Amino acid sequence: MQMWMIAMLAVSALLIVRDMAKLIFTDRTKGKPIYDAYPQKEKIERYARSFQRLAHTFYELPNYQQQLSQGEIQDIFSHVQEGVCKECPQKDYCWKEMEHRTSQKVYELLQIIEDGNPDRFLRAQGDWIGECRQAVRFTEGLQKSFFEAREELLYRNRLIENRLAVAEQLNEVARLIQKLSGDVSDISTMPTAMEEKIRRQLQKQHILVKQVWMLSKPDEKWRIFLTMRTRGGQCMTMKEVARQLSQVCGCNMVPSRESRAVLNSDMKTVLFTEDVNYKVLYGVARVTKEQETVSGDNYACASTDDQFVMCLSDGMGSGVEACRESETVVELLEQFVTSGFSRETAARMVNSALVLQRKNGMFSSVDVCSLDLYSGICEFLKAGAATTFIRRSNWVETITSTSMAAGLVQQLDFEKTSKKLYDGDYLVMVTDGVLDALPGKQEEEIMKEIILQAQEEMPRELGRYILEKVLSYSNYRARDDMTVLVAGMWKK
Repeated sequence: MQMWMIAMLAVSALLIVRDMAKLIFTDRTKGKPIYDAYPQKEKIERYARSFQRLAHTFYELPNYQQQLSQGEIQDIFSHVQEGVCKECPQKDYCWKEMEHRTSQKVYELLQIIEDGNPDRFLRAQGDWIGECRQAVRFTEGLQKSFFEAREELLYRNRLIENRLAVAEQLNEVARLIQKLSGDVSDISTMPTAMEEKIRRQLQKQHILVKQVWMLSKPDEKWRIFLTMRTRGGQCMTMKEVARQLSQVCGCNMVPSRESRAVLNSDMKTVLFTEDVNYKVLYGVARVTKEQETVSGDNYACASTDDQFVMCLSDGMGSGVEACRESETVVELLEQFVTSGFSRETAARMVNSALVLQRKNGMFSSVDVCSLDLYSGICEFLKAGAATTFIRRSNWVETITSTSMAAGLVQQLDFEKTSKKLYDGDYLVMVTDGVLDALPGKQEEEIMKEIILQAQEEMPRELGRYILEKVLSYSNYRARDDMTVLVAGMWKK
């Protein structure tokens, strides 16, 4: 099932890239505005609709079954009757004259077997001995048949879980394809007058510009693609190219983080974006649970051209297994988010991946903070995660969650909220082990006091101070893995 799903996603990605390449490079050759190529855009959207229909067929298949059906119970009756009661001289009396009473007693015995209380089962078996010649064989046969039917039910439910997880993946792929389709139509040629200004400005620096595109977005920030090279075998840093471009655009432009550092005589296409308004520094303080060598907590911090993302995950339990669980969550989240997926899409993809590979109740908390470096708006997404704290001058705000951890159910509900952050604000993310070390029912209030009392300004030092203060409440003994992740935001 997993290999089939991965193959489907790989093939779909190749098809999308192929059509987008056709769309973009064909229009470069012909010199047309890219936004005129709607036939290719419609083809990409058809891919999305196909994946959505496929996912819908998965959802229409039989649903999760909580308990054995009446038909399956009747099959158990018939199987035990056939194996135990067939040659019994009392068969007609039990299953014809006293059918209602016998069936009721068998239902009661099945309920006892399902409850899993061995003492109650032995007592019920003893009651049957006085009424049934085959009491021991019948009750043991009933117990065996019930357990076999329940194992089959659990197996079917597991297949249903995998099928729903695949459906979730297909839905997310469809959403991503639709987003790509929209992004394609946002790419257009630069207005002639502006393009000429850019060409003349860069020509002064011995840079030959072959093509200029712009990416139109609702925020009206400059995003310019330049296909260019230097003349005469010269080299120039992309930062210097961005400085020249800034003079034309009237704002500070910077090369994309993914671009090369130096421009030479090889033709390259580079994205330049309007510089962000905020910068972020972060630090972490951690301690591993006593008698453990590996922490079950994992984190990641990453920056894109316009956002800063922090991911924190607490694996189930502690030690190596918990570390592997949370590491999987963090690595996937970081890869998805930095690749352009939305936080919700990334979290849903991670959750369905965990459901597919879940073993012995594998699950991990999901805690994501995504900060828009233009506006300062921070979006929080939580699933089974501990409280996050925002420190601003002389007060502290909390972001809490009551949702379940990732990997437990197919369609996970995430706690989502947004907050506007300002110059000098700090984000403090923690795992459960930190709050659990504080006195019960007061942990959040005590944590607020600790954060407010801190004089440290650098995020790493602030994280260390918080962790040390928390440890002082437990005699400096870590009863669980503890992680404090801190980020500070300042105006550029």
